[in-house]
Amino acid sequence: MPGGRLTEDERRSIAGWLSEGIGYAEAARRLGRPTSTVSREVARNGGPGAYRADHAHRATAWR
Repeated sequence: MPGGRLTEDERRSIAGWLSEGIGYAEAARRLGRPTSTVSREVARNGGPGAYRADHAHRATAWR
């Protein structure tokens, strides 16, 4: 879904890939999204060591 908000499933995928050591560029390629979308998402929601998909998804309701 390029151009729209990340879905909860996409956020869960990002979290899983980060825990496997997959980088932003590869995660973005798998999602069909720009690398900047993934890097901003992670930076905005705790960073690579603390990113949690459930927290990130709830936080979008406040933005």
